[in-house]
Amino acid sequence: MGLLDNLKARLAPAKDKVSGLAHQHGDKVTHGLDKAAKVVDDKTKGKYSDRIHTGTDKAKGAMDRLAHKDEPGAGGGDTFTPPRTPPPAS
Repeated sequence: MGLLDNLKARLAPAKDKVSGLAHQHGDKVTHGLDKAAKVVDDKTKGKYSDRIHTGTDKAKGAMDRLAHKDEPGAGGGDTFTPPRTPPPAS
């Protein structure tokens, strides 16, 4: 068993617990994210609104992936998908 396999095996119980908590309290976490985003946006006077919105959406997406990991038909999320890059210009 390789080092990464050993590490994954040891972290599996924690990942399952986090998934369960995300499933139970996802609505509270997303509400907190929205509230924090609003406070930061107000403090920065809207200067970084687009970045704050993007970050909040990514955090909500991560919460959704964690919360729906165990549901049938949900993408497991265990595979790495590299970002798409445009083809080189010729």
